[in-house]
Amino acid sequence: MKPVESLRRRATPVIEWALPYWTRGRAGRQTPEDLFRLLYLGWLVAFSFKVLGASWDVSWHFKWLRDDLAPPHLLNSVGTAIALALTIIHIYTGYGVDRLAQRLIAWGTGIFLLAVPLDLINHRVNGLDITSWSPSHLMLYIGTLFMICGVIRGWFVRAVPGRMRTLVLGGLFVFLFENVWFPEQHQEYGVYGLAAWDRGEPDAEPILIKFAADQIGLPVDDRAVALHFTLPVPDALYPLYAAMAAVLVAVYARAMIGRMFSATAVVGVYVAFRTLIWPLLAVADFPRSAVPVFLIAAALAVDLAFLIRMPVVRALAGSAGAVLLLDQALRFQNAMFMSPPLVPPTTMLIGGAGLAVLWLAAEWSFDRHVLHAQAREAVVSATATP
Repeated sequence: MKPVESLRRRATPVIEWALPYWTRGRAGRQTPEDLFRLLYLGWLVAFSFKVLGASWDVSWHFKWLRDDLAPPHLLNSVGTAIALALTIIHIYTGYGVDRLAQRLIAWGTGIFLLAVPLDLINHRVNGLDITSWSPSHLMLYIGTLFMICGVIRGWFVRAVPGRMRTLVLGGLFVFLFENVWFPEQHQEYGVYGLAAWDRGEPDAEPILIKFAADQIGLPVDDRAVALHFTLPVPDALYPLYAAMAAVLVAVYARAMIGRMFSATAVVGVYVAFRTLIWPLLAVADFPRSAVPVFLIAAALAVDLAFLIRMPVVRALAGSAGAVLLLDQALRFQNAMFMSPPLVPPTTMLIGGAGLAVLWLAAEWSFDRHVLHAQAREAVVSATATP
């Protein structure tokens, strides 16, 4: 009984502190600073579990036959449970979020929870569901995207200007970038998986290879099985998605964090994380991936573009510079190390045009929703309680 009594004694002060806050309220209500920081610390913990689980998940699926209760799924589920609890708190009490942040978090959590059973049904019906780009998987990413955007919005609007505000905002953008980039990891693991097959040393276990072969009706030793499993989407998808989706996140990070080299720092931290887990996976005999180091060049171009004061010129010049550097850095990485298959340089004209449209829309949203860091800091400072 002593451990139980000790736990109860420690939990009592926490419960007594928290219970007065458990009251129904509208989004935007005044939030005590200690409660506000605790809520967002909870989000950082939740997203950390989700990233750790997701990072292991791709490598796991390139080695083992799918299992609903695989360790990466369980690790990810811990983060999801924490996120669900925080979502309920925000919706019921209205603490820590404005109306837009509350809606984004609620919709994101709802889409994610809806996607989970749909994904399980999809696997029951279709087996492996080989690509990361399937509809049920995309729902998981989109739900998480809305969720993280809501958390970023809540912290950005309410947090007191200062070093802590900048660091937490930067960390949240790293989580956002990881989620947006996640489906691209299929190709990054795929090139290593295909190379291992060609060497006669496949990373995947025989049961997984047989399952994949049976699913598409080819012999186990047919190279088409490996190609279908490792690189099932058009080669152009990888660089075009990088040019538009990944760079767009870097643009928002630079504008909202508001510090020089903010975009480079966010992308650099993500690349550093991928680099650190690379040897851990290798030592544990899990498949490795092509770390997207080339993305740092595009993020640097975004930071340099923000030296231009005119929004339209910044968007157009920044899009051209970011896509050019991204394409050349990707080709350099392919020549020196490893990367997914390259596409003709002319393909990137589509990426540049798409990014220009998205960046112009982002510039419009910065002014409409006061998303520039300096403008928001002025608003927060003017309304902060002494």
